[in-house]
Amino acid sequence: MRYALKVQYIGKNYAGSQIQFENGEEIETPTIQGELEKALRTLISGKSAANNKRPIKTVFSGRTDRGVNSSGQVVHFDTDKTIVASKFVYSLNEILPDDISVTDLKVVDKNFHAQKSAKRRHYRFEFINRKCKNAFDGDLMRIKYEINLERMQNSLNYLLGEHDFSSFKSSGTLNPSTVCFIEKAECRRVGDRVVIDIVGNRFLYNMVRTIVGTLLEIEGHNLPSSHMKDVLDAKDRRKAGQTVNPYGLTLIEVIY
Repeated sequence: MRYALKVQYIGKNYAGSQIQFENGEEIETPTIQGELEKALRTLISGKSAANNKRPIKTVFSGRTDRGVNSSGQVVHFDTDKTIVASKFVYSLNEILPDDISVTDLKVVDKNFHAQKSAKRRHYRFEFINRKCKNAFDGDLMRIKYEINLERMQNSLNYLLGEHDFSSFKSSGTLNPSTVCFIEKAECRRVGDRVVIDIVGNRFLYNMVRTIVGTLLEIEGHNLPSSHMKDVLDAKDRRKAGQTVNPYGLTLIEVIY
């Protein structure tokens, strides 16, 4: 049977969501997928199988990088064992590290694919906007100059619809396709935090973080919001802003 999990995690202590390989060999580095598969092996195959090489393989809706969080990552896996959802989720969370949790589990159709069946993905980036630091800021980026929220929203509006996002892709992008459809791009202020929500059918490697870097370049240099359109039309990574650090970026939801 095929099961789908909804997974939350804090990405700070992991080298990204997915197991990494080099020359066909798995790299021994902590990942969300590695911890999740280890816990699944323990519950489904028994403790003696916990150190076996991937008898249960998970498929994630998409990759998140080191430091990126998730409140709604979707993962599927196959097993011939019958699982009682409520009991299984409780037991799984008892085994997983404190910074990873499963919030839902359900049986899905065999044709369901966590990555390929996804229609939209919702990312959120948050940063602090004030001069003085606060002990509770954690790892969030702090921008000292005042953000013009109206200009930032006007800049984001240029991203709506289907475009070639080559200007916002990292050099590490393996997928040659650079066309994405952005359904929603909005910013708002919550106290002294600026919250940016972006919903799209797909995202390139580091795309959201580079969009945020470009927004901050516009704000920091008092550029017109149309600079975002100029960067988008250029299809040239050198025209965009810096790729900001991953802290503050969260995969909120995957929509099917």
